[in-house]
Amino acid sequence: MNAIAYLSLGSNLGNREQNLREAIRRASAFGRIVAVSSFYETEPVEFTDQPWFLNCVIALETMAQPAQLMAELLRIEHVMGRQRVVKKGPRSIDIDILLFGDAVVNTPELTVPHPEMTRRRFVLEPLAEIAPELLHPVLQKTVTLLLTELAPGQRVQKYEPGIRAG
Repeated sequence: MNAIAYLSLGSNLGNREQNLREAIRRASAFGRIVAVSSFYETEPVEFTDQPWFLNCVIALETMAQPAQLMAELLRIEHVMGRQRVVKKGPRSIDIDILLFGDAVVNTPELTVPHPEMTRRRFVLEPLAEIAPELLHPVLQKTVTLLLTELAPGQRVQKYEPGIRAG
């Protein structure tokens, strides 16, 4: 049975836009891309001494199971040169599963819904763009409501090629 997985993609090394487009292309091998948000330029959080990110969210209709999809996404990161040197540090590509249908997964390898998604404007803004009424399966709140409840901060703006934020 198909499920819609919502994936967050981010890049702050190299050609960030090209990295996102390539990751989206590669993710399409595991299902059908049904929505892609605008790209957003976002201020780094937690480890802030690094370049700004380019982020987006995609909706992927897939027959894969959550753990299987996560393994494939990690493989995409590896093939695209992701190196895990500094926790939360600079990266060519980062792909997270935010939501997977109404599934709740809690294993050592994977937690869905993503445990940090409700605190990250760089996730909620693009997610609200493509799925504003999507319901968080644990909190039973829409993405729009989660975004309005988010504390101010975390600079996020729609990406305009040729104009770099930060």
